[in-house]
Amino acid sequence: MKVYQTNEIRNIAILGGAKNGKTTLSEAILFHGGVITRRGSVDDKNTVSDYREIELERQNSIYSTILYAEHAGVKINMIDCPGFDDFIGEVITALRVCDTALMVLNAQNGVDVGAEIQWRWVKKAKKPLVFVVNQLDHDKANFDEMVRELKQDFGNGVTIIQYPINAGVGFDTVIDVLQMKQLSFPSNGGTAVVSEIPESEKAKAEELHNTLIENAAENDESLMEKFFEEGTLTEEEIKKGLHLGILNGSTFPVLCTAAKTDQGVLSLMDFIKDNCPVPNEAAFEKTKNGKVLGFDVKEAASAFVFKAAIEQHLGEVSFMKIYNGEFTEAMDAINPINGSKERISQLLCIAGKNREKIEKACAGDIVATIKLKNVYPQHTLNSTKNPEDVIEPTVFPEPKFRTAIKAKNSSDDEKLGAILNELRKTDLTLLVEQSKELKQTIVSGQGEQHLNINRWIIEKINKIEIEFISPKIPYRETITKSAESMYRHKKQSGGAGQFGEVHMLIEPYYEGMIPQNKYPIRGTESYDLPWGGKLIFNNCIVGGAIDARFMPAILKGIMEKIEDGPLTGSYARDICVNIYDGKMHPVDSNEMAFKLAGRNAFKDAFKNAGPRILEPIYDVEVFVPSENMGSVMTDLQGRRAVVMGMDSEGNFQKIRAKVPLAEMNKYSTSLSSVTSGRASYGMKFAEYQQVPSDVQSALLKAYEESQTDED
Repeated sequence: MKVYQTNEIRNIAILGGAKNGKTTLSEAILFHGGVITRRGSVDDKNTVSDYREIELERQNSIYSTILYAEHAGVKINMIDCPGFDDFIGEVITALRVCDTALMVLNAQNGVDVGAEIQWRWVKKAKKPLVFVVNQLDHDKANFDEMVRELKQDFGNGVTIIQYPINAGVGFDTVIDVLQMKQLSFPSNGGTAVVSEIPESEKAKAEELHNTLIENAAENDESLMEKFFEEGTLTEEEIKKGLHLGILNGSTFPVLCTAAKTDQGVLSLMDFIKDNCPVPNEAAFEKTKNGKVLGFDVKEAASAFVFKAAIEQHLGEVSFMKIYNGEFTEAMDAINPINGSKERISQLLCIAGKNREKIEKACAGDIVATIKLKNVYPQHTLNSTKNPEDVIEPTVFPEPKFRTAIKAKNSSDDEKLGAILNELRKTDLTLLVEQSKELKQTIVSGQGEQHLNINRWIIEKINKIEIEFISPKIPYRETITKSAESMYRHKKQSGGAGQFGEVHMLIEPYYEGMIPQNKYPIRGTESYDLPWGGKLIFNNCIVGGAIDARFMPAILKGIMEKIEDGPLTGSYARDICVNIYDGKMHPVDSNEMAFKLAGRNAFKDAFKNAGPRILEPIYDVEVFVPSENMGSVMTDLQGRRAVVMGMDSEGNFQKIRAKVPLAEMNKYSTSLSSVTSGRASYGMKFAEYQQVPSDVQSALLKAYEESQTDED
């Protein structure tokens, strides 16, 4: 393979909902790009893209697949992305390193759920977008209805480049209003036969051509002036304006294909080559220290590792995009995140399960390497000339679905932990937490399907039986009023005994509080608790009632009970403790006695201080089609949600609400059910709030019963 320069590279993210033909289209591009000699099919389970065992079983994409094709002196790098929202992390990763999004649509289904959801991420990433109306050979294909929906959803920037003459079974002809020619595709696919537009289509083609000219002219002042003066533009001028419109996100071209029969694929590849941005026209990356990486081959080399995969016979493969300079085989590199020194043992162009070894890659290219010692996704690789440049990591959405996980056989616990850590390396939206607080291993992801896929991998590939169980909620405990208590710990069991007596007053802590206790404070210690909130520990002892050397033991006893809250065993927070009196024994007093006395005095005072349970509240944003608003609102109200506001986004409504985490269990599944999969949502921790009294009573009862069962 030749070494492609920056201006000879196109980086394309292939997006769209499930079953829209993305993998089939990718297969056809690979065929024309010389990567494969025979096109596979999803039905025959022999495509380059969906080659993993789980994808073959499910017959749809689960992971994004990095691909490439060579076409007319240009290298087209592609990332074929899954269409389900549960795997949105793969889409976000692809958009981070690709310069154009290619949205593949099913001509018989209109604008589907996947396109609606992924469009929001395209817009957020500020990437150019091209629409490909696929499956025009289906008997229910309806191009005109598709365009109507596209304009309704995405605005007047939707610009027809091609439209079909004979959509449906036997589709093989389009009118290209950019070239103003008719393109007829051979029955077995391949290069189109170019001819003049028939009389019956001239009026429609002229109208669409004029619309294209107007849209192109709007993207450049000089083109606009010429258009006003002459009323038209040359084909080259139209291409210039179209290219600018694609680049600035004001123009969304629409092209036609039937990928299964290879109709229109070569024309699409020509369009990508001629009109889609090259890497150094896209938004430049910045390092954490503000350095701009502008795809300059003369600069010191920098690359961003955006994805990793475990491949048979290769081991761990690291995929990276080069933002500056050149990477060569046997090159020494530095990972500035951890300072590790790496050797680029091989450079590979990978197309799914196919791979080709290369000696060099330039700025803008997407390549892979293997056998890196200490490099993971989100890390930067630099040459030895710029060892400190760090590229900003990709930001992923917060998890939306959580569950506790455990091995059915406890002897597999350690092995399960290791497998989860490995899965985390290749799936950055999978979060794993060994929760000391909840005494559970919590896995979180983008939906129930997302976690079920990982369960399949653990059970089928790694041969460990596991179970998902309901995750506990990280409640907090606090108090609402002051209370006093005294506890005497006295124990005599032959020889030296144990004696310690502690008197304390506790009161609620809040920012800027003035202690209300009547005892003089002789010393204060303030602790920011790891789980949030504060503990204030005041020494109010006078007259030596308790020796100063026993105060740390009292504090330790209180801390133990704060970690195992008196109400439900949850962490306690925001409490001010005042130790104002006590007693010692000249022989039997020791640290253990005062630790136990402090612990139990705190427990008794807590229960008399208006104790309350706090629950985690999340900010939730739900994107829902207008027609489903009623059912979604009803469902949210049943989850104790407080609606904070609503906004419109195209045909969607965005509901902003605060919802208790306890009520969000399996919400993704419920939301999909009531909206036929058209709605999506995001959630982020907001604050802790007191639970309603009926909920607190139920929690206290459940905790009491669980303690009885354990006894």
